[in-house]
Amino acid sequence: MIVVMKPGATGAEIQHMVERVEGLGLRAHVIVGAERTVIAAIGSKRPEFKESLESGPGVAQVVPILAPYKVASSEVKAERTVVRAGSLSVGGKSIGVIAGPCSVENEEQILATAHAVKQAGATALRGGAYKPRTSPYSFQGLKEQGLELLKRAREATGLAVVTEVVASEDVDLVAKYADVLQIGARNMQNYRLLEAAGKSGVAVLLKRGPSATIEELLLAAEYILDAGNPNVMLCERGIRTFEAHTRFTLPLATVPYLHSKTHLPVVVDPSHGTGHTYLVADMTLASVAAGADGLILEVHPDPEKAMSDGYQTLNCQQFADIMARSRRVAAAVDREIAG
Repeated sequence: MIVVMKPGATGAEIQHMVERVEGLGLRAHVIVGAERTVIAAIGSKRPEFKESLESGPGVAQVVPILAPYKVASSEVKAERTVVRAGSLSVGGKSIGVIAGPCSVENEEQILATAHAVKQAGATALRGGAYKPRTSPYSFQGLKEQGLELLKRAREATGLAVVTEVVASEDVDLVAKYADVLQIGARNMQNYRLLEAAGKSGVAVLLKRGPSATIEELLLAAEYILDAGNPNVMLCERGIRTFEAHTRFTLPLATVPYLHSKTHLPVVVDPSHGTGHTYLVADMTLASVAAGADGLILEVHPDPEKAMSDGYQTLNCQQFADIMARSRRVAAAVDREIAG
C-alpha cells in the first residue's frame, strides 16, 4: 500500500504515520517528492489496514500497489529518480557516461584510459578489479590491487569509480573504493549480494541477467531498495536469444518500457549487448535515441592487448568519436551528454 500524505504535511505527521505503519507489522519506506511525500507500506494487504491508515493525521489517501515490485514502481513515485555518485549523475535531462576497460590491468593502462575518457566527456570510470569469468583459467582480476589503482585514477582525474562486486563478503571492501557498486549479469539474482549492496548505502548499477525477464530485474532491484538504498540504476546489457551474429541481443524497447514501469534510471551497455566493436557505435546512438539515462562502454588504449573482452572494446579515439556523435543525437531528442 501507499500512504499518500497531503501537501504540506508536517514532519511530525509523517513520522507518526511511519510509526503507525510499522506498528501494524509493515515496513515503511518514506519517499519524498517535489509535490508530495508518500510512505510505502510493504507487507500484508489486509483491508482493515487501509482503513486504519486513512484516518491518520496529514493523510490524503491510501492506495494499493499493484506491481509485485513495490518501492521500484512508478506507482509509488511518479517523479524519475536521479542517481548521483561523485562526478556521475544518471537520470533527468543529462545522460551520464561510464567508460573504461573491462579489467584493470596495470597503473599505466588505467590512468591512460581515465584521462582519455574524461577528455572525451565521460563522467565515470569503469574497470573490473574482481572479474567473474566463465572459465576458471581466465584472468580473474587484480582484486584489491585493482581497487587501489582505480582509487589512484579517481584522484588523478576526479572521475567517479564504477566497479563490480561479486560476493556479499566483498561489499564492505569494494565500497571503500567505489562510488558505484556494479552487480553483474551473473549475480542479478544473488539475493544475499543484493541485500548487502543495499545495506552499504553506495549507489548500485544492477545489470540484467541474460535470461532474466524485466519483472525479475525489477524484483532484484527491489531487494536493494528494500534494504534502504534508493540509489539504484538498472542496466540493459543484452539477453540470450537464438541469434548468433551478436554476443547477446540488445533489446532497446527495454528502455521506454522500464520508464513506464519504474522511476529508476536506465543505463544501456552496447559493448556487452553486441560483443563486437564495429557494432558499438550505432547501438550507442540508438540507445540515446531510445531514451537511455546512461551509457556504459568498454574502452582500452590498445584493445588488441586487452586481457579481457578486447573484441568488443573501443580504443580511445573511437570513444571520442562516439561521444561527439552521441551529443548530436542527444540534442535531437532534447537531452544532453553530461560532462
